[in-house]
Amino acid sequence: VEAVLAAAEEQEAEKRRSITVEKELELEYDLGNLVAVDRNPPPAAALRGAGPRREALLQALARDNTQLLVSRLWELPAERAGGAGGPLLPEPTFRLPREKPPPKPRPPTRWEQFARLKGIRRKKKTSLVWDEQAKEWRRRWGYRRAGGDPSRAWLAEVPAGADPDEDQFARLRREKRERVARNELNRLRNLARAHRAGSAVPAAPLHPTGHQDRDELRRVARVARVSTASLGRF
Repeated sequence: VEAVLAAAEEQEAEKRRSITVEKELELEYDLGNLVAVDRNPPPAAALRGAGPRREALLQALARDNTQLLVSRLWELPAERAGGAGGPLLPEPTFRLPREKPPPKPRPPTRWEQFARLKGIRRKKKTSLVWDEQAKEWRRRWGYRRAGGDPSRAWLAEVPAGADPDEDQFARLRREKRERVARNELNRLRNLARAHRAGSAVPAAPLHPTGHQDRDELRRVARVARVSTASLGRF
C-alpha cells in the first residue's frame, strides 16, 4: 500500500511540474491573436550546430511557452452559452500583416468620369416612397412601383400642343418600347466596350449606333452572350 501511495504522489507531482513553468522574464502576451513573445535568451551553447540536443531544447522551449500561453488563456473569464464554454478572448494588441495584397482601385465608369467632370454629386435615395393613390409604401423603381406604369393607367393626360385625335395610350406604350430598346442598346454597347478592353488581341470593331446591319447586330449579340462572368455557360 505504501508503494502504491508513493507512486501516486510521484505521478501527481510530475503532473504539477508539467504545468508549472518558471521564467526569469515574464512573457509578453497578445491573447487576442494567441501570441506569446519570449524575451528570455536561450542557452547559446546548446543551440550551436544541428543535432538531437538542439531539437530537444527547441521542443522543450516551445512546450514551456505554449504551457504558459494556455495557462494565461484559462485565467480569462469564461461564459457558457448553449452548452459550450470557454475563455473569452480580448481584443488583439498586435496588428498582423495582410495575407493578400490590398485590392486594386476599380477604374471609374463613364458615368463617374462624366459626373466628376460636371461636378455632379450622387444623392442617395430611399428605395421606398409613399404612393398617394395606393396609400402605402411602394418601390421607387421596378414591379409595382409607386405611381404604377403610366402605359397601363386608365387615364392619360393630353400634352399641350399635341394632336387631340392621337391615341395617348398607344403613345405611352410606344415610348416604353423605345426606352426598353434604348436600354438594351446601351447594355450591348457596354458589353462590347468591356469585350474590347478585356481582350489582348484587337477585336473586330463593335460600335452599336442604331444603324447597324443584321450581321453586325448578330455579332454584337454573340459577343454579349459570352461576356458574362460565366463566359456564356449559364
